[in-house]
Amino acid sequence: MPVLLKSKQGKNMKLHEYQSKTIFAKYGIPIPKGRVAATADEAKQIAEELGGRVVIKSQVLVGGRGKAGGVKVAKNADEAAELAQQILAMEIKGLPVRKVLVDEAAAIEHEIYFSITNDRAAKKPVMIASSAGGVDIEEVAATTPEKIIKVHIDPLLGLRDYQSRDIAASIDLPRELWRDFSRIASGLWQAYRDTDAELAEINPLVITKDNKLVALDGKMLIDDNALFRHPDLAEIRDVDEEAPAETEARRYGLSFIKLDGNIGCMVNGAGLAMTSMDIVKLFGGEPANFLDIGGGAGAEKVAAAMRIILSDPNVKAVLFNIFGGITRCDEVARGILTAMDEVKPNVPMVVRLVGTNAEEGRRLLDNANMITAETLADAAKKAVAAAKGN
Repeated sequence: MPVLLKSKQGKNMKLHEYQSKTIFAKYGIPIPKGRVAATADEAKQIAEELGGRVVIKSQVLVGGRGKAGGVKVAKNADEAAELAQQILAMEIKGLPVRKVLVDEAAAIEHEIYFSITNDRAAKKPVMIASSAGGVDIEEVAATTPEKIIKVHIDPLLGLRDYQSRDIAASIDLPRELWRDFSRIASGLWQAYRDTDAELAEINPLVITKDNKLVALDGKMLIDDNALFRHPDLAEIRDVDEEAPAETEARRYGLSFIKLDGNIGCMVNGAGLAMTSMDIVKLFGGEPANFLDIGGGAGAEKVAAAMRIILSDPNVKAVLFNIFGGITRCDEVARGILTAMDEVKPNVPMVVRLVGTNAEEGRRLLDNANMITAETLADAAKKAVAAAKGN
């Protein structure tokens, strides 16, 4: 996630570093020579081909790999095999390392942070750069925000040459590298635009000791809603690196984001879902998820949503807030009952049904040992109290 933009990102597909850098290379962005290995022997062979001195980098879809010990420099091919073996046996933030990227080691003179992401407040993409880049860019943004340079891009005009030059000057890039930097900026913009990305990030973009610019690391987030335009990208999604709940939600067309609270929320409509979460927090609770079942959800979809919510061991109560329009309350009620038969939940459930077929939906749930509520405020209060065991 880039620094500086605190607005919530939409649902997206994360690409591995090696996948992101492969895309960057197609757009003329210089990257180190390297390949992916799944075993220590493969890592040794790649290291031999690259001349011995390489960087072994774990490929997991989380940040902080270096600080967790998932990035190491090997002096020769034998050491590359040894380090690859160690890293492939690791788990980083709960994710097992199944692949490593073996890259030619670079002689680094200086590190730069460089990215493009969505600025929802400005309703434009924003290009971000900092000469104080590298792994501690979040700290730079928090302590010395004046070192962060931001330039908004008009999506109709695209990135202009003068904008690249302005960024190069603002981060005190040596004048002889401005042309190369402009090419990289143009390539990053094209990659971001052509893939419908929410983020295209190079961290770090380095100046090497022989005065060249190289993208040592890469990260891309692709908008899930645009993947129908990019079947080639959809095919390389690494489902092994995703939480099982997210994979299940996508299979049923549910909008789901896991959070850190203990009150599971099932709502129809993104705006109503956000409102429900806010009111839960207003009454002292913490939502465990964002989950929008969407319009017209049938019983099967509702049952899947309930299974996903209840798969989270942190959930101590579930809040259903359904406003029946296209989505019929009786269909939601049938989905809840189906899921209860399958999952056998042992947490209290608070249900608010309003709108199309609400009366029939409430009648179906009458004997289901559920807590009912007339208003959202009442439902949120009851869910918070239930989660606390009151």
